[in-house]
Amino acid sequence: MSTTPSRGGSDVARRRSQRVILSLPITVRMEDGSQGASFTEETHTLVVNVHGALILLAAKVVKGQKLSLTLRTSRTTQICRVVNFGPTKENKTQIGIEFLDPSPDFWHISFPPEDWVQPEPSSIASDNE
Repeated sequence: MSTTPSRGGSDVARRRSQRVILSLPITVRMEDGSQGASFTEETHTLVVNVHGALILLAAKVVKGQKLSLTLRTSRTTQICRVVNFGPTKENKTQIGIEFLDPSPDFWHISFPPEDWVQPEPSSIASDNE
């Protein structure tokens, strides 16, 4: 399992924590008293950080909606809320979720330090020559 920090411009400076591109198996649940409003979906993460993740979801959710997210490898659960939407592809939408309480240990990985920057691929090639 490899981890690659995301890189970018001004968005990176505004982030509360480092993002790591990482596919982890998760189960997402939403239970509501109204009929047809509950679902359970097995999916995976696209990106994780201390405050939440970017996930793929086929279920229809709305911004602000609370979900229960279980990391299947450790069977630990966090309550989160939907904070944004990305593109939809093959009937699944990229959903940004935020933990109600930051959880640096939830993903069971070590996040890179805040000042870590991934070297450019061309720099890596010239260093190895």
